[in-house]
Amino acid sequence: MKLFHSMLAMLLLIVALPAHAALKVLATTPEWGALTDELGGDKVNVYIATTAFQDVHRIDAKPSLIARARSADLVVAAGAQLEIGWLPVLLQESGNGKIQPGNPGYFEANANLQLLEVPSSVDRSLGDLHPLGNPHAHLDARNVAIVASALTARLAQIDAANAAFYQQRGEDFQNRWKAAIARWETQAAPLKGVGVVLIHRDQVYLCHWLGLKELAAIEPKPGVPPSAGYLAELVTKLAATPPQMILRNAYNDPKAAQWLAARVHAPVVLLPYSVGGTPEAKDLFSLFDDTINRLLGALP
Repeated sequence: MKLFHSMLAMLLLIVALPAHAALKVLATTPEWGALTDELGGDKVNVYIATTAFQDVHRIDAKPSLIARARSADLVVAAGAQLEIGWLPVLLQESGNGKIQPGNPGYFEANANLQLLEVPSSVDRSLGDLHPLGNPHAHLDARNVAIVASALTARLAQIDAANAAFYQQRGEDFQNRWKAAIARWETQAAPLKGVGVVLIHRDQVYLCHWLGLKELAAIEPKPGVPPSAGYLAELVTKLAATPPQMILRNAYNDPKAAQWLAARVHAPVVLLPYSVGGTPEAKDLFSLFDDTINRLLGALP
């Protein structure tokens, strides 16, 4: 009987011991949060600070986000100053030394990429220009693969006990992603040379990757809403080279796009922009599936 009780006590003690805690990750955007989930599996607990229906430039450093940052083991940010209006405040107020820039617990996706539209000079009169380049880089699927490689290495660095796990998941993701890119590029071949109008500069990488031809932007300068006079000029400009579609993200105000569409006789195509932006865009793979399907569906 004593032996039974001793074994029972040991069993209860083992059950009571805490399992290896999952890494607490604070991701600033849905796409990089989704990538962290793909690479980390059950070894990570990811909280995403924003949704696809929010303009990431304009987020408040709320106390709830500060609390998340305070307990985070890793921050995964887009970087290139996309979150310049709120992330520095979040990091400072957190008091968490692990996640400060320069430490392993702080990761910027864009730091691993060759960004487009790097300005030769930065002047506030030119709108919301980013001195390091256009930070909306995730809509070129090839960039996601580059970031995935770097993020796999970072997860293995800060959680060395599970390094082999992250490396295996990283390799599996790369294989699946490579096959998906080949499929997407084949599907999207009819989009090459198709003329489009953007709202903000956040579809530039998508156009660059798929060969869409950007004819104009509804914002006269990045982050600056269009005036009635500017929109009227845009109608005149586009009369000579009419677009085949106007691209709108889930978080964009639709009014200017709809006004322009009625006058240039081009459809407004709603794109998810990030994971969760449409009901179909449930993860990284379906984000690109849905984006390409919506673009193809708008062709005449």
